[in-house]
Amino acid sequence: MPRRTTKASRPRRATASTRTAYAAGNRLAEEILRDRRAALRRRAKAIRSRSVRMLDIGAPAVAKKFVDAAGPAGIATLVAEGDSWFNYPGKDVLSALHELGYDIEHVAKPGDLIESMAYLPGELAEFARVLEKLARRQIRPKAVLLSGGGNDVAGDQFQMLLDHAASKKPGLNEDVVRGVIDVRVRNAYDSIIKAITKLCHDIIDDKIPIPILLHGYGNPVPDGRGFWGGALLLPGPWLRPGFDQKGFTDQDANTATMEVLIGRFNTMLAAVADGFKHVHYVDVRGALQNGPNYRQWWANELHPKDRGFDAVAKIIADKLDGLGPV
Repeated sequence: MPRRTTKASRPRRATASTRTAYAAGNRLAEEILRDRRAALRRRAKAIRSRSVRMLDIGAPAVAKKFVDAAGPAGIATLVAEGDSWFNYPGKDVLSALHELGYDIEHVAKPGDLIESMAYLPGELAEFARVLEKLARRQIRPKAVLLSGGGNDVAGDQFQMLLDHAASKKPGLNEDVVRGVIDVRVRNAYDSIIKAITKLCHDIIDDKIPIPILLHGYGNPVPDGRGFWGGALLLPGPWLRPGFDQKGFTDQDANTATMEVLIGRFNTMLAAVADGFKHVHYVDVRGALQNGPNYRQWWANELHPKDRGFDAVAKIIADKLDGLGPV
């Protein structure tokens, strides 16, 4: 018989659109779990068939200096899926959380789309393998962190959100913004949350849903800076080219437009979290400034500097503290 969904993991309320997304997430999780069970059977068979095992010959001890260098065990373990805010050269949100005392396992990829995370089986299969590793070690994560959606909006497709400066109604096109953020991106979030919830339920814990934290993004300045300046083939810029293409050249006005768009994104995330009892929304906009001194906080159009990532991580850590013990 299929396992019953726990009361705490049921959505508080669901529209027809979110019910469809929940069903898609369940189907994807079932497919991943079916494949993982087969893979684990093959793994068990291979282990049994080994004629010489590490226990027979004695595993080498790990040098104490490396154990000491790694530091003590963290205050809790987090599992993360996401984009470049979780996997960025140098410091990112996860490395900043590690410095705050958390042990972290992640499958985040720079440039990843929330739709890819939600609908491609290979992405969540990797997430499932991380959960299996923790289960073998009898570690229950304190929370799952999820970061995504920025790449679904920024980049080459960003200009599609704007009506031209010379048009009858210039600026953000409400119909397009609603379709992208409130429908497409939201459906992807609903689907991936349902899938992650089921994977955690089946692999880690049958009774208490593991909390899932969603964070929005800060208010960026579309100044045309990409990664390391965006030179050669490096990523970025992701915003100003779209503004330029549609005839918007005032940086202050474009920054205000981004505040409206990021506000819509954060409102959508808060609504997604409100649909599940174990999902929590974290507003990190207050961590990053976009005023005259914004370059002290932002490395480029989409990514904070080290101090910015530290500030974002502090807000997330405060939210984790509010969840209580593991």
